[in-house]
Amino acid sequence: MSTKEPAPYTDEETRWNAVVQRDRQADGAFVYGVATTGIYCRPGCPSKLPNRENVRFFDTWEEAERAGFRPCKRCSPSASRPPAPHLEIIRRACRLIEDADEPPTLQALADTVGLSPAYFHRRFKEIVGVTPKQYAVQQRINRMQGTLQASPTVTEAIYASGFASSSRFYADATQTLGMHPSDYRNKGAGIQIRFATVPCYLGWLLVAATAKGICAIIFADTPEDLEKSLQARFPKAEFTKGDSEFTTWVAQVLDFLESPQEGLHLPLDIQGTAFQRRVWAALQEIPVGETASYSDIAARIGNPKASRAVAQACAANPVAVAIPCHRVVRRDGSLGGYRWGKERKRLLLEQEAEKARKYK
Repeated sequence: MSTKEPAPYTDEETRWNAVVQRDRQADGAFVYGVATTGIYCRPGCPSKLPNRENVRFFDTWEEAERAGFRPCKRCSPSASRPPAPHLEIIRRACRLIEDADEPPTLQALADTVGLSPAYFHRRFKEIVGVTPKQYAVQQRINRMQGTLQASPTVTEAIYASGFASSSRFYADATQTLGMHPSDYRNKGAGIQIRFATVPCYLGWLLVAATAKGICAIIFADTPEDLEKSLQARFPKAEFTKGDSEFTTWVAQVLDFLESPQEGLHLPLDIQGTAFQRRVWAALQEIPVGETASYSDIAARIGNPKASRAVAQACAANPVAVAIPCHRVVRRDGSLGGYRWGKERKRLLLEQEAEKARKYK
């Protein structure tokens, strides 16, 4: 006589085991709340393991919120994740926008990639982080960023960058730059940046953030070197010590250095050219424990002759490990350069390779 096996993740014991093992196959089957923090998470969330006595289980995220818990910002348990098959479609749309003399309409872009305008708009924003219109504006913003500090006035920079009127420029610039144009021209004057320096196995680590997200993750040999580097990039910003939310972000970066297989999911506030953004997006697709060559990345973004430019984009990366430029090596397998030192690159790759083998 055969007996029917119980459905998975329906009792507290199997659910707790899934949390302990950070079993991503259990994501969607239930969520768990932590009484001491008031936060609920997916079973596969890479956050620090809570004490068993503080954990409550819920069948759905709606039940968790009705019980007074709020969603974890690290694993976003109430958010749906964009399906991977759309990544290439969105990349294609980005290239269409970049190559066009005039920004294509939403309808034209959607027709080209074979999606409805509303669905395309939603997927584009989920994957790229901005709307198609904002992405098109970014192309001119990139030119503007290069001319603002050289131009005597913001108005001259606006017209040099191809904007038809200053009013149209100001309507979009704060969303894409993350700060008012005059603030950017003044090297971050009036912008608040939270930061912290902490020791790690790679030396010293600095994490910095604006109100929108992480703007810098850098390594150095001393805390003084880190702070000098940050101040050189934002010489007129107002620097403050981080609050409790920021402290959590710093802890997540440290956790990632020790356990890279869990991933790093943090909001970023960084600026770059359209080409740099395409390179950085490709870098984030390299799995932990693996590497790609500069020419591999150039081919992935549809520009196979741009290996040297890819290397320059890696060197311009402002957020170490969040954008894993350390996973890019030369074609012969040698390390190549690294903004924060070749020895750190070697240690990062060794740590990731070891963890990848362990968790296979």
